[in-house]
Amino acid sequence: MFSMKRKSSDLGKEEKMKTLDILYTAAGSVRGRSTMKLFLRDLLTESERIMLGRRIWIARLLIQGERANDIATKLRVGLATIYRVERWLQDQFPGFEEAIKSMDKEFKKRENLFEANYGPFSFRALKRKYPLHFLLFPEPKKKKLD
Repeated sequence: MFSMKRKSSDLGKEEKMKTLDILYTAAGSVRGRSTMKLFLRDLLTESERIMLGRRIWIARLLIQGERANDIATKLRVGLATIYRVERWLQDQFPGFEEAIKSMDKEFKKRENLFEANYGPFSFRALKRKYPLHFLLFPEPKKKKLD
């Protein structure tokens, strides 16, 4: 009987490179947040997804200049995990920092969109506060973009 589980130390250098190339190619071919979400859900267990997300969160906080002790307290992780992520940022993954910066831009864009749609002075907030006024003046039709 064959076991699917193999230690990375048991793999040869060429097999490791090929395996990682397949993973990176598959992940790189996924476009869009919802597609990536489905891809990772099918590929990783819930625990693995959460741990990966927490490492990315730690990396974001380190890039923003937070201290390791503050991160450990805030996220309730060990200092060894934080230092390992810090080492990855410094040595092994130079593109990781750029990815985190672009991810921060995406979060800011989402936050601004949320504020525009659900902020206290947004159209939706006014409609929620004064629903009867909108019976007299219905919402304008949106133009279709081709």
